[in-house]
Amino acid sequence: MDETRHILVGQSPRTRQVLHLIQKLGKCRWPALLLGETGTGKEVVARAIHNISAQGPFVTIDCSSMVGPLMESELFGHVKGAFTGAASAKIGLIESANGGTALFDEIGELPLDLQAKLLRVLQEKEFRPVGSVTTRRSDFRIIAATNRDLAKEVEKGTFRRDLYFRLNVINIRLAPLRERREDIPALINHFLARVGGNYTITAEAMEVLLSYDWPGNVRELENCIQHMVAINSGPLLHVADLPSNLQNFILQKKSQYLTAAAAAPPQAAPAQTLAAPAPPPVPDPVAGPSGVIPLAELERRAILNALEYTKGDRAIAAHLLGIGRTTLYRKLKEYHMENR
Repeated sequence: MDETRHILVGQSPRTRQVLHLIQKLGKCRWPALLLGETGTGKEVVARAIHNISAQGPFVTIDCSSMVGPLMESELFGHVKGAFTGAASAKIGLIESANGGTALFDEIGELPLDLQAKLLRVLQEKEFRPVGSVTTRRSDFRIIAATNRDLAKEVEKGTFRRDLYFRLNVINIRLAPLRERREDIPALINHFLARVGGNYTITAEAMEVLLSYDWPGNVRELENCIQHMVAINSGPLLHVADLPSNLQNFILQKKSQYLTAAAAAPPQAAPAQTLAAPAPPPVPDPVAGPSGVIPLAELERRAILNALEYTKGDRAIAAHLLGIGRTTLYRKLKEYHMENR
């Protein structure tokens, strides 16, 4: 197993807080509830907690993938002949986790009847395989993960209140990647180090990666880096190597900027009497006697427009202007606009 896959990467305040809680939880066996969007690294955190104690097996139970009548058998196992097709006895995932940690991933997908049976396991440390008349024991540390709001599910009646309180002893909320963009460069370096080959992201590509919102979070970022490496032998990875969803993002941003930068339709002039003469054109105060605006002034105005449109986001502004972020910083200093 590649242990580097189970390292929480980043030094943002929110990531440091999660790392601190991992250290605390790894030294005890309290139940933990991991909350966060899909792809934020809930299994990575669960494995990190388990690895600190390094006791027993780590068993992942994907509640969203177990459907139909065989779900109970997957969890609790069954005896031979318990149902059609049960040619031999089978040990369930709960028994496999005995002495270690069980991660119930997407626990909000677990049906109510199995929620009740899981609660009994957590309270009594015992269960009964399908078709068996005898009970067995399994003592494990439970970590539950979900992208749902379980408190709301309790109010709707789709999740048991008693199980919710049993699981929610300590909870960790994992922030989406768009709320901790400062972790993106470290994550990129981590993924590049894993594939090897001394790859480097160009400054322009990094600006795009920092500007994108990453709805798929860390998992989407990892897939993006793998795509770039797969189509480019390196060592430099460029904007052109980004996958189609980010290419669409770039085109969308450019289109929005061009639309906003285009001259707004002229406002209707106030009604004039026939005798009123047309007002003379107002000369641009920066234009010289010839009426030509200096190129430097046009550049300054373009930068101002871009920063205004992006609400001060210099990375996006630089990309929309077609220049590097370093060039933008130099221009801001040149035009005494560092505080913009």
